Amino acid sequence: MEHIPSHGGQYMIDLLRKRRSIRKYAGKSVDKKSLGLLIEALLRAPSSRNSKPWEFIIIDEPELLSQLSEAKEHGSQFLRGAALGIVVCADSTKSDVWVEDCSIASILVQMVAQSLGLGSCWIQIRKRKHNGKKTSEQYIQTILGLPKHLKVETIMSIGHPAETKKPVAKRALEYDRVRYNHYSVQYPSGKKKQPVK
Repeated sequence: MEHIPSHGGQYMIDLLRKRRSIRKYAGKSVDKKSLGLLIEALLRAPSSRNSKPWEFIIIDEPELLSQLSEAKEHGSQFLRGAALGIVVCADSTKSDVWVEDCSIASILVQMVAQSLGLGSCWIQIRKRKHNGKKTSEQYIQTILGLPKHLKVETIMSIGHPAETKKPVAKRALEYDRVRYNHYSVQYPSGKKKQPVK
């Protein structure tokens, strides 16, 4: 794998290459310094017109993590094994692009978690169901006492990884999804430009 010299640090591309969704965690807490850096990353996230509509709830109580792991019918159960859950929500009255703003904050905290040797996984909440009668958002609003104007985008699970996943090989990247100057021309990823049929 190509490596860019980082002068003792890590370039973002290195972190992106290594980052994978981690759903198995060691039973170890996240230290206060690392938690402080994660919170700083969230608060440094850019937002449209600097409106900062987001709010974040840090969860480290095992019982609460277990309850939140039931937020969705599928795909959230692993949260009960995480050291942290970060509920990413926003005041929808402050911005019409709060979803995008929350998404930016969520991916940034994943990258900082990766830089600290922590694993993470995005748990989608918006437009998901808890059961046939209640949305995942409503379930979380009830448990955490959120006011109705706070909309929940995601929960980020974070912890010390108990599984190892290899980086996706560069040759496996789908360069055919990239166009060059015009939709009809694929980006030349080391190959001769080919018109899109």
